[in-house]
Amino acid sequence: MAKFFEEPSRTFSEYLLIPGYTSEDCTPDRVSLKTPIVKFKKGEEPSLSMNIPMVSAVMQAVSGEEMACALAREGGISFIFGSQPVESQAAMVRKGKATKAGFVGSDSNISPEATLADVIALKEKTGHSTMAVTDNGEADGKLVGIVTSRDYRISRMDKATKVKEFMTPFEKLIVGKEDISLSEANDLIWDHKLNQLPIVDDEQHLKAFVFRKDYESHKDNPNELLDADKRYIVGAGINTRDYETRVPALVDAGVDILCIDSSEGYSAWQANTIKWIREKYGDTVKVGAGNVVDEEGFRFLAEAGADFVKIGIGGGSICITREQKGIGRGQATATLDVARARDKYFEETGVYVPICSDGGIVHDYHITLALAFGADFVMLGRYFARFKEAPNKIVSVNGNYMKEYWGEGSARARNWQRYDVGGENKMSFVEGVDSYVPYAGSLRDNVGLTLSKIRHTMCNCGCLTIPELQKNAKVTLVSSTSIVEGGAHDVVVRDEHFDAKVK
Repeated sequence: MAKFFEEPSRTFSEYLLIPGYTSEDCTPDRVSLKTPIVKFKKGEEPSLSMNIPMVSAVMQAVSGEEMACALAREGGISFIFGSQPVESQAAMVRKGKATKAGFVGSDSNISPEATLADVIALKEKTGHSTMAVTDNGEADGKLVGIVTSRDYRISRMDKATKVKEFMTPFEKLIVGKEDISLSEANDLIWDHKLNQLPIVDDEQHLKAFVFRKDYESHKDNPNELLDADKRYIVGAGINTRDYETRVPALVDAGVDILCIDSSEGYSAWQANTIKWIREKYGDTVKVGAGNVVDEEGFRFLAEAGADFVKIGIGGGSICITREQKGIGRGQATATLDVARARDKYFEETGVYVPICSDGGIVHDYHITLALAFGADFVMLGRYFARFKEAPNKIVSVNGNYMKEYWGEGSARARNWQRYDVGGENKMSFVEGVDSYVPYAGSLRDNVGLTLSKIRHTMCNCGCLTIPELQKNAKVTLVSSTSIVEGGAHDVVVRDEHFDAKVK
C-alpha cells in the first residue's frame, strides 16, 4: 500500500510569525544576514558564505552575467543559466569573474576609423559619454585612445570627422596595469585629477575602467561578495547530461560554485554527477543539488556529497509540474521536513549541509518565514526577473512596462535536461509557462527594501542572526479568514483611480 502523509501539505501563506521579546540592543542595523552556502564540519567555518540569504534561479530569464555582478554586489550569488551552449555559459562566467569590485568592463567602444556621427549614435545608445577607442572597436581590443564629451563639439565639427582626429591618444593617457589594486587605482585617479582610469594588460589590451564615481559606489556596498582576488563570486547551473564537458569549462572560467538544475533531485543521475565531480576535483569544486521535498531526498543527496540541497517541486510562479504530473509538496511543509532532516544529519555526522528553499515565495515576508522554517537561504526566480539586470526583455503590455518571464520547462525554453529522467533527449510535455512580470527597476533598490523588511521582522522576533531565528522563532498556522484580515479590508483604498471630492 502507498505511504500516506497525514498532515496537509502547506504553503508559507498559511503561516505568520509571533512576536518575541525585542531588547534595546535588537535593532535592524545590528542584524546579520550572513549564511553558509556550502557544507562544513562542526566547529569549522564554511569555505563559502553569503552576506544575504538570496540567490537567483538557474533560468534563462533571470541569471546572466549582469545579474551575477549586481547580486554579488549586494552580497548574494547568481547561478548563471545552463540551458545554453557550454561555450556561451563559460563566457558569461568569465565575464562576471573578470569584473573586480570597482572595476567596470567597457560597454562603449569605438574604432579610430569611426566618425563623430558614430560617437553621437553610440552615446545615445549607451548613455555613456566616455568611450574606449580600440584598434578593433571591441571591448577586448588594443587601447589606442579615449573619447569623452570634452574632445568634440557637435556644433563646430563635421560629423564625418574620424575619431582618430579628435580622440585623446594613448600616449597622453594615464593608465593602470592589470594587476593594480582598487586602492592604487583610486590614488592615480585623485593624484592626476581623472574621472576615469583605463586598465590595460602588458600588450595594451583594454581590461576595464575604474571611474571616480564607481570607487565611491564600491565603498557604499559593504556586503559585496568577493573572492580572494577581489572579484565577484559567480555561480552557474549544470545538468546531469553534459557535465563531463560543461563542468571543466566552467571551472576553467573561474566559477565559484555550481548547482545541478533539475526538477527532481532524488535520482541516480544527480548522484552520478556529484560522484564524477568528486572523483575529478575532490572537494575543491562546490556543487549544490536538488530539488527534493522530504527527508529521504535530502539524505540521499547529502550522502552523495552535495554541498547544499535545494528544496521545492512545483512551487514556482511559472511552474506547472504539479498539475502536469501530480508531483510536489507545499513549500512550507517541504522546507520544515528537510530542515529537520538536515539537523538530524548534522547530529549524526557532524556535517552541516545548508538547505535552500526554491519556490513558493510570493511576498517578501515569505523569505523570513522560509528562514524561520530552517532554510539557510532562498532561491528566487520571479523576484529577480523583474529587475533591469535580468537578461529578459522589457516590453510594453497595455501601456505598462513589463519583463518577459518564462519557465525552463516552458515551450519557449524547452530545457529538457532539467526534467530528464532518462530516455529520449527531448521534452515530452511542458512543465512551465511563458508570462510577464511588472518591471521593477534596479536590483539594488528592491533588494535593499526586501532586506530591510527581513531585518525589521527579525527584530520583532527578538533575533539578530539567521541561526537565532531558526532556533527561537514562534510560528502560527492561520485560517483563511486570518489571511484576508491580514490585508487592507472593509475600507476603500485610495489610489490614483479614486476621485474623492470634499463635500
